[in-house]
Amino acid sequence: MQKFSDVLQTLDDASNVERIELYNKDGSPAGVIENKPGSQGSIKVYSHLARMYGEISLDAAVEGLSLYAEHTEDAENCPGKHPNVDRLLNILEDEQPLTIKVIEA
Repeated sequence: MQKFSDVLQTLDDASNVERIELYNKDGSPAGVIENKPGSQGSIKVYSHLARMYGEISLDAAVEGLSLYAEHTEDAENCPGKHPNVDRLLNILEDEQPLTIKVIEA
């Protein structure tokens, strides 16, 4: 299994992203990922998913969980520890895609 740190090196630079906003189907906020220490890996993953899929669909969630590598298993075993991974796991369960808006600096 690849490590998350190795996966991040294969993804496009996302240092220009200020934050990523996520919305439920009804337009209500589903979360925000700020570009700050501790969340920069998630910024890269979600930016990649936005480019590839245009939303966080079921297919995007499956790819995202693969990209998170060892953090996916950790999130399954420790709910709440990795909220950005939990969000993708929730999409697998409820099959409700999220709209994604990438805010650049």
